[in-house]
Amino acid sequence: MRRNRRVKILATLGPSSSTPEVIEKLYRAGADVFRINMSHTDHDRLRQLVESIRSVEEKVGRPIGILADLQGPKLRVGAFGNGPVMLENGARFTLDADTTPGDVTRSHLPHPEILKALEPGHRLLLDDGKVQLKVLECSETKAVTEVVVGGKLSDRKGVSVPDSEIDTSAMTDKDRKDLVAALDQNVDWIALSFVQRPDDIAEVRKVVRGKAGVLAKIEKPQAIGRLHEIIELSDAIMVARGDLGVEMPLEQVPGLQKQITRAARRAGKPVVIATQMLESMITAPVPTRAEVSDVANAVFEGADAVMLSAESAAGDFPEEAVATMDKIAREVEQDPHYRSIIDAQRSEPEATGADAISAAARQIAETLRLAAVVCYTTSGATALRASRERPTSPVIVLSPVVQTARRLALAWGLHCVVSVDAASEEDMIDRACRVAFEEAHAKPGQRIIVTAGVPFGTPGSTNLLRIAFVGNDGQGGV
Repeated sequence: MRRNRRVKILATLGPSSSTPEVIEKLYRAGADVFRINMSHTDHDRLRQLVESIRSVEEKVGRPIGILADLQGPKLRVGAFGNGPVMLENGARFTLDADTTPGDVTRSHLPHPEILKALEPGHRLLLDDGKVQLKVLECSETKAVTEVVVGGKLSDRKGVSVPDSEIDTSAMTDKDRKDLVAALDQNVDWIALSFVQRPDDIAEVRKVVRGKAGVLAKIEKPQAIGRLHEIIELSDAIMVARGDLGVEMPLEQVPGLQKQITRAARRAGKPVVIATQMLESMITAPVPTRAEVSDVANAVFEGADAVMLSAESAAGDFPEEAVATMDKIAREVEQDPHYRSIIDAQRSEPEATGADAISAAARQIAETLRLAAVVCYTTSGATALRASRERPTSPVIVLSPVVQTARRLALAWGLHCVVSVDAASEEDMIDRACRVAFEEAHAKPGQRIIVTAGVPFGTPGSTNLLRIAFVGNDGQGGV
């Protein structure tokens, strides 16, 4: 089975999509990678979901990626003594270290790190931004604020501090336990929530040690200020528009989405666009026109993947949501303007052998109208460079490492096949031609271009480029 589109689809699993039967339906509808949200998943459930995905993978014969999304620190106010309170515009409201139940004048804030980071003029956003406060005066034990946007406030509502960099880890104790459990289950990607600084990524990498890719979720203003450093340390990026839209003005989010997408592509790192893409399909079998345009915009922009959250995890129409996203993506990629937009964003290759080979392969394939670009890779680095080029020709990735093939399922345009490494250059050509033929990317008589590293099996040694004909028997010839 091969996809008729280049952008990938990331589908979240949940109550609506946790059985092997539904997971298989989602895969066949178009899902390439499955997300397990550790905010709602215990370790036994994690194991069951991974086993279900791997059983589907064995049945369909294609590598499937799994992403475990860590919850991250959840900052919340305390409880109120007599139920919800109504905060009026202009009123004074205090957040403090006192554990006494709150009232209309004050609330316990069980996060000393927030009180320590606040300064006069800083904003506090409560309950996903529905209530907004401005700090008037503060100390390490309390913050006196003015209610800028009032509303109802109840127990344990979330707190966002967009103007403050909190001196705390992006990983909680729960996240550390979840991370170890996810690595034990051999997931392919670890997503880190609420990244503020490059150090957050470095902390996770020390634990992961290359066993999975590390994806940084950009949902804090502080991360925007250090975006390039975070991208450099990450293996992939997610534009998490939900929390980003809470902590920053909504009208800035579309521009930030483009900025992050282009910066990630320049760096050759996969980028995922997420949150509310087909939100209405949680309860409806068809999306709104605005949602269709939102997905299409992400595809036009050259994102590697688009993501479904509650639509596939808890919605009434998970399979339809995936199929709808698939149809939108395929239609966009056939649009006459699509290639010109994608090509206009291409950046110059870096001064490395792998980049030069990948750029040359893309240019030769387009000039000679070759049927496919075939990449041999062990670590996946060569394939990601090919993906970064966004070639017109299909990109087939051959890897002897199943974990590499699964991880690359997230990257734009890569059709991954697990195959033993080539024994010689002729074996390499024959194998590439045969796979291109069997996977219906090339017909007898057509030509393909092959990139690899010699000596074979040496990671990071991409230094060879060959053009080959696909023979009548699917074998290759120069």
